[in-house]
Amino acid sequence: MESKCPNSKPQYINKQKKAVASSSIGQAARKKLEPPTPTMAASRSLSPFHFCTFFFFFFLLVPLLSLLSLPIPVLCQCKRPPVIFNFGDSNSDTGGLVAGLGFPVNFPNGRAFFHRSTGRLSDGRLLIDLLCQSLNASLLSPYLDSLGGSKFSNGANFAVVGSSTLPRYVPFSLNIQVMQFLHFKARSIELAAAGSGTLINDEAFRNALYMIDMGQNDIANTFSKNLSYALVVKRIPSVIREIQDAVKTLYTQGGRNFWIHNTGPLGCLPQKLSLVQNKDLDPYGCLSSYNSAARLFNEGLRHLCLEMRSELKDASIVYVDIFSIKYDLIANSTKYGFSSPLMACCGHGGPPYNYNIKVTCGQPGFQVCNEGSKLVSWDGIHYTEAANTFISSKVLSTAYSTPRTTFDFFCHG
Repeated sequence: MESKCPNSKPQYINKQKKAVASSSIGQAARKKLEPPTPTMAASRSLSPFHFCTFFFFFFLLVPLLSLLSLPIPVLCQCKRPPVIFNFGDSNSDTGGLVAGLGFPVNFPNGRAFFHRSTGRLSDGRLLIDLLCQSLNASLLSPYLDSLGGSKFSNGANFAVVGSSTLPRYVPFSLNIQVMQFLHFKARSIELAAAGSGTLINDEAFRNALYMIDMGQNDIANTFSKNLSYALVVKRIPSVIREIQDAVKTLYTQGGRNFWIHNTGPLGCLPQKLSLVQNKDLDPYGCLSSYNSAARLFNEGLRHLCLEMRSELKDASIVYVDIFSIKYDLIANSTKYGFSSPLMACCGHGGPPYNYNIKVTCGQPGFQVCNEGSKLVSWDGIHYTEAANTFISSKVLSTAYSTPRTTFDFFCHG
């Protein structure tokens, strides 16, 4: 998906005033209205030979070369219907916050794919949506959505915006999400035994995939309290133990297939970059201390997965290095066709970060880049559908999974 902008810098539109945000951006926008140049005019009077050459290059050769640069698609090998249960935060919330608390997630969230707000904090699909689609499966419905009409035959999504592992017993911490699952499972099996053929049975629960994507908010919340780096790091083992407890609880309930994401480069989020006063930046403009803490958390999580593979003998536990995928995208954004990797598409304030905590995406006064602009960050915290599509292709490649495992491993039969 190529940018519609005439240059690499995205155009921002103030949706409240319906006006171009700044003079420099306004100049870029006006380029679209300029009359055709002599070169453009000449292209309209091509000879038959030149026309055929032009047609071959742009309509046959260029698309072919583009395909060669894309990852090889992963073909679904599922022999039984895939069932997925997801536990996480806003990176994988498909509408739980809206359904559970009635908290508004306004348009332009959802504009790129759904063409309406669905409760996802992105312009379109999230990574979990794209992973589900790779299995030819329906998108996961939020567990808390009582009006969505879902029968949860393909699983349920317990993720909610803002969730963390600690403190426990606070909606919607990881252990609360696991408790919700336990209730969901008991009730589903009860109804299935009573003759409801549409609900998940005990065998499907055993064969299901259990995904966990949690930890980002734990690290971010600790930094937000202005604690020292040493105290931030000191908290990490407690977060790891909560994830361990969640996996073991699901294991005792018969779960055997686990897919665990590490956390992304927290220090590259426009929100963090705009709020932190004393910036210790790395060569790519990201906060070194935030990313260092994320790496330490990820290393602890990797070790946990290694230990649990030995302890839980008949379980498959896949660790996925989301950090490396996202950091590579930010560090090499131009190579991958993206621009302004540290600037939010939807926010307020313009460059360098286009983030204002008082005017966030969807709130009065927000500015949003043109549809088709290939930016990494959607709202300063979450990723655009274009970025999520890139990330999903890397996840599906198996190159970032330990052990190297295809995403459909749990439904092979």
